[in-house]
Order: sequence, then C-alpha cells, then structure tokens
Amino acid sequence: MAGPAVSVVIAAYNAMPYLTRCITSVAEQSIGRDALEILVINDGSTDGTGEELDRLAKQYPTLVRVFHQENSGGPSAPRNKGLDHARGTFVFFLDADDYLAPEALERMVAMAEANGTDIVLGKMVGVGGRGAPTSMFRRNQPRTDVFSSRVYWTLNPMKLFRRELLERLELRFPTDLKIGEDQLFVGPAYLHADGISVLADYDCLYWVEREDSGNITLRTGGSEPRLRFLPRVVDLLLEQVPPGPRRDHLAHRHLTVEVQQLLDHLVHEPRPEQEKALARLAEIIAPLWHEGLNDRLSAMARLRLHLVRHTMLDELLELVRFEGELARSGVATPVLVDGGRAYARYPYLRDPARGIPDACYDVTRQLGVRHHITRAELRGTVLHLAGHGYLHRVATEDMSTELVLRERESGTEYRLPVTHTATPGLGEDEDEGCFVYDKAGFEVAVDLTTAGHGAPLADGLWDLFLTIGAQGISREVRIGSKRDRGVSGSPATHILGSGDALRAVTLYATKPHGNLTLDVGERKHEVLPQLNVATVRWAPGAPTELEFAGRCTLAAVPDGALAVCLEDGRGGSAVFPARPASEAGGDFVVRVPVTELPAGLWEGRVRLGPWTVPLPSVPLDLAPAKWRRRGLPWYAKPALENRENSKAGEAFTLRVARTDLVQALTRRLNS
Repeated sequence: MAGPAVSVVIAAYNAMPYLTRCITSVAEQSIGRDALEILVINDGSTDGTGEELDRLAKQYPTLVRVFHQENSGGPSAPRNKGLDHARGTFVFFLDADDYLAPEALERMVAMAEANGTDIVLGKMVGVGGRGAPTSMFRRNQPRTDVFSSRVYWTLNPMKLFRRELLERLELRFPTDLKIGEDQLFVGPAYLHADGISVLADYDCLYWVEREDSGNITLRTGGSEPRLRFLPRVVDLLLEQVPPGPRRDHLAHRHLTVEVQQLLDHLVHEPRPEQEKALARLAEIIAPLWHEGLNDRLSAMARLRLHLVRHTMLDELLELVRFEGELARSGVATPVLVDGGRAYARYPYLRDPARGIPDACYDVTRQLGVRHHITRAELRGTVLHLAGHGYLHRVATEDMSTELVLRERESGTEYRLPVTHTATPGLGEDEDEGCFVYDKAGFEVAVDLTTAGHGAPLADGLWDLFLTIGAQGISREVRIGSKRDRGVSGSPATHILGSGDALRAVTLYATKPHGNLTLDVGERKHEVLPQLNVATVRWAPGAPTELEFAGRCTLAAVPDGALAVCLEDGRGGSAVFPARPASEAGGDFVVRVPVTELPAGLWEGRVRLGPWTVPLPSVPLDLAPAKWRRRGLPWYAKPALENRENSKAGEAFTLRVARTDLVQALTRRLNS
C-alpha cells in the first residue's frame, strides 16, 4: 500500500499546553488526513505531555502515532526516531510549540511537485515576540538553490523535505549537540537538493515564543555549546564547497549570525572563559575569512570580525555593550565624512592605540537614501519635479544632486542639474533630531523636446532617479515611491508636438513599487484605447449639423489636434475640430455642418495626429437632413447601399446629394 504524502515528525518535551494546538493544526490540514501521518516522540516529558499525546492518539487513531522514550537531552534523538518510522513521500519537522496554517502542507507539496524540488520553505511568522526570518520570503521562488537565494539564512528544520533526499544522504540529526544540530542536518540537505522552493505568499508556519522561555535554543546558554557545533559547520563548507563566491555566500551567514550570537553569550562569562572562548572562536573562523569577504559584510560585522581575529577581548566587550545600547536607543550612529567616504563613529574609530583600519568603519555603501516627491507633472512639453532627497546621517552641505533619466532597455541616460532649495526642520522627526537636513530640497523642469542632449527623448521607458550628492559622497535612488498624496501615480498620457509629428508621453508610477517612469512612444500605455466615439445624431436645435459625442481620457492634447476627418473617396476632404463637451474634461463633441459638404459618399474617422479611431455608423433610422442650396433641395442621410454586405453599425457612411426632383415627384405620385 502506498504511503502518505507527508510524514509530520514532532519531537515533544514538556510541551503543554502548546502541544494540543500543534497537533490539531496538522490534523486539520486541507491536504486531508489520508495524505498525512503524524509521528510524535515524547522525549521523557514530565508535565502531562505524554498523557495528552495518548489522548490525541485515541482521538486520531489512524493519523497519530506516539512513541514514548527516556529523555535524550535534545531534539535530535526524537526527530531521528520519527524519521526512521516515516513512510511519507515528504517529511516535515514541526516543533511541539509551533503550529501550521490550514493550507500549509497542501501548498508546499503542490509547489514541490510542480517544480520537482527536494525542499520547500514555507513562510514563517513569529508569535509572542519571537523573531522569524524574513529575508528569504520576499517573493515566491518556485525553483532556486542555496547559492542564488537567501535560504541559507534559515537553517532550522521546519521545512518540507523529500524523504528520498534524506535517505540517499543518510541524513540524521547529530545527537551529541545541544544546539546547532539542525544546521548540520539542513546544511547538507540544501547543498545536495535537486532544487529548493520558497513559498512566500502564504503564512505557513507560526513560530512560537513560549511564555516560560522553554524553547530549546533559549534554554541553552553559554558560548561552549556554540563553540562545539560551529567548527563542524565550518568543516562542512570547507569540505563540500570550493573556495570562491559560493563559499563566501554561505560563510557570510556564519561569520555574522553565529559569531554575534556567540559573543552575546560570551560577555556574561568569567574572564578566563572569555579569553579561552575568544581564542577558540578566532581559530574556528580563520579558514573562512579573507579580505574579499569585507565587501559582503556590514561595517559592524567587519569591525566585530577584526576584533575577534585579533583576539581584542576588551574592545569586543565594549562593542557588544555599544551594540546593545544602539539597539535600545533606536538612533543611528553618527558618521565622519572624509575624502568622499563615510565612517561610522563606532568605538575606537581612528584610535591610534588600537590601529583598527578605516575599512572596518566604512558605511558609505550602507548609507540610507531618503527622498520625497512633492510635485511630478507634465505641463506642455515640460516635466516638473520637486521634493527633497538626502543621505541619511550626512549633513546637507556641498549638495550636488542630479536628476537622472535612464532608458530601461538600452541603459541610455541623461543627467540633468536641479535647483537646490531649503528644507528647514527636515530630519527633526528622525533619530531624535540628531541629524539636520535643511538644504535637501530640489526643483527641476525638464523640456522633453531637448532632454536628450538637445534632442527629444527617444521612444522607451525612461525611469527617474536622483543622484544625491553631499560632501563628496553620492548615492542613487529610484524616485516616486515616497510622494505626497496629491502627487498621482495613475498613468497620465500627454500628446506633445504639433501636426503629424505628435508623440505620446505617459507619466506613471510602476506597480507594485510606485516609482516614476516616463513612457515615451506607447511602450506600455497606448493612445487609441483612450479615444472613443460613442454616438452620432443630429445636433439639438441644429437639424443639419451631425453631432459626434465621444470621450478622450488623455491628460493633454494640443489645441485643435483632435478632429473628425471626412473623405469622399474622390480626393475631397473636410476637417472639423473637437471641442470639450463639459468643463469637467474628458467628454468632447464634434459638429459637422452637412450643408457645407459637397455632394458625395462621405466616410470618416476621428484623427489625432497619427492616431485614428473609426466613427460610429449613422443610425439607419436617422431621419435625413434637408436644406436648400442656391434654391435647390439637398439632403444628407445614411448610405444604405454601402451596408448591404456589412453588419449594421459597422462603418460610418453618409450620402450628401441634391434631391432629384423628377424621382421625388414620381415617388410622391406613386405613394
């Protein structure tokens, strides 16, 4: 008999009252109980966990299998036992404190099967103050790997694994470690997986912070347990990942996350243990570290690793204290600007007694770029922009901000100067007012007919950026996502130019990010769908004027450019301009005095430079217009003979002719 789709393995130790919610959340999964088995290992609990498991096994006799054993001292042995008994195509490890969202397993299994992947990460949500990893869950990733994503930044086993992968690698959790055992299980699985999926658009796992701080990682203190597993993780990378960017990508995680966590425990230990632990840590990380890693690391991480590598214990203790105060204050560290670089004023910056390199403090690439747009609109051929932009923590002195127009496909760019304006009080509501940005404003007016070094912008999508410069430092930022409520991001298409040389330019905000872009030449926003002529009739009070009513949702059209153009097929033509139908804008009317048309069969279109829209047909039941020209009777009416082979309403055709008096008299006599 085929096994279940998923085996859910739960290691339980003194897990009340969380256990009941955990198992219930699995039993009620939308994937269905026929597709599940729940393997729960009671690891010598003393709080009633065993009794609750026996009750749940009776409640779900075909679903829940319970194993009782003596306490093993950690989650490895019970997880291994569950894995030994698992029969599912996939295995999901779940801690007894946590619980699943109703569709979690169904969605994860579907993603694995659709993409042929061996591991699926479902989005995690922290509960009760527990911080869940987020960097790898910014978007769905149907198929990725450990080197081209951020999945390595979550090494807990609460994931969906294809069981064949685990058995092929003979993977089990090491039982001699109190913490870090999951990294030595998940790490090799990542490295050998045939594809990894990330399910980010559904909250799959609720990761619970226990009120009694009973989570195993929280219970295990001290640097020694961390110094036991870290060398084995380093050895894993050294043995299975060749030197180069791939190894550096994975080493980045351990040289930041694990080192920082270890130091947070080390500061609470006696001095002799601190010295021994620091020396051991420096020895452990040495094979992974090299100068090239600095480009991947934050300044704080570079400084921390420098102090570790040089076993500068007193300085490390001060740095950990400083980091704690920094986190509690919520205020950014001031910077020293020198030679076009910014250096964070962390402890011992340019202290001659310590001799720590400036590179350990360099935050130039980490500087936040703030901007806000207060005006973004097209007036005629001119794009008007205004707002402010500044580099976080850098005073707005010697400003050199530029507007950058960059065509998305070709990369062609034009840099345009701005006028700097005062912004008194800007920055007072940030970082407790420690930094002032009173010269961050800008204004710029760009004539699109000359923006390309004196020539019009070429057709394309022109993204808008600011290059914000202050004190010799410059950073670029895409603009528009931060803007006043009154600055619309809705597409606004303007028709620029004159005669047949009209061009469409649309200013709009991208989705979902809201950045401003100019669409020149209808790359994304076409003109014709914004033109429509709905009705044709004789104008009220003017029975010889044919009135066309339509709607134009274009933001701006040159005066007289929108018109009805009629042609008689023999070289004759007539043009009648549109006029607004109301002050609100959008609706327009065109009146055609048929008394001015020569005799002929007239067809026509609405024309806007190179764009044309068919006119609606003259209704078949529209009464003829009659008038006299030089004393003779004339008429205008729908040309029925042109529609014999067409559907009604398909084309506009109007016959203008002089009344044949003989035919008219004959018809009257015969009627």
